[in-house]
Amino acid sequence: MIRTYPEGVTSWIDLEQGDVEAAKSFYGELFGWQFSDATPPTAPFRYVIARLDDQDVAGLGGPADPTATDPDAHSWATYVAVDDATAAAQRVREAGGSVVVEPTAAGEGGVSVVCADPASVEFRLWQAKNRPGAQLTNSPGTWNFSDLYTTDLDAARAFYSAVFGWGFVDLGFAHMITRHGYGDHLAATVDPGIHERQAGIDAPPGFADAIGWLNALPAGETPRWHVTFTVANRDETAALAKQLGGRVVSTTDTEWTREALIADPAGAVFSASQFSPEGVEQ
Repeated sequence: MIRTYPEGVTSWIDLEQGDVEAAKSFYGELFGWQFSDATPPTAPFRYVIARLDDQDVAGLGGPADPTATDPDAHSWATYVAVDDATAAAQRVREAGGSVVVEPTAAGEGGVSVVCADPASVEFRLWQAKNRPGAQLTNSPGTWNFSDLYTTDLDAARAFYSAVFGWGFVDLGFAHMITRHGYGDHLAATVDPGIHERQAGIDAPPGFADAIGWLNALPAGETPRWHVTFTVANRDETAALAKQLGGRVVSTTDTEWTREALIADPAGAVFSASQFSPEGVEQ
């Protein structure tokens, strides 16, 4: 069954770097990804789809002719599903954000828009056509969550709830971002046991509707969207990332996860998260 994403749900991630082949080598070895080109050989910009178990999981893009350095220091980008890219872009403007790149057709895949929230944090919209979004998530080597880090929680809540209808649940250690009805959508499509499974691990109420987390940053730090990948073993992934030329920035253990903050060889930062309730090794 094809996985679909209702409007307002984060649906895709990708990364732009100066050397697509180098990015493929790092992430392919780290997560076991395979790749297929989504752009024609003559295009000046190259975009490849990362696949795991024959399912789309992420995108990598960059110039067709590799550059030695990437002066823009791109980070992983998060896309939010919308039914109408033009209408959603207008909602972004009305809520105090900006449209950095107007709606642009990505071949037959869909329509993308690059936006920024009032704190100048970039995110993207995706109106799906032939590519509905990530088809495999929350499994080792795939996308887990995209989280927003900001210095102004109230402003972020006001903006994103106005644009996407998001809800925010304060759990004390962080704010869970929810899209009402998403859990029921999953239960009716690709994950029929989601509610029972989450009840079995005593997940927070509404967790089936969760699409990410909102986290507070100290004043002076740069707000950002941040991507986390699920891994089977945090320590093994961190060690492999170092062998492949990446850098382990930090590691953290929580009640639910064991995480590593990793920078790839080009400097793009992401997290690798091992689900480990109560710190138990899985």
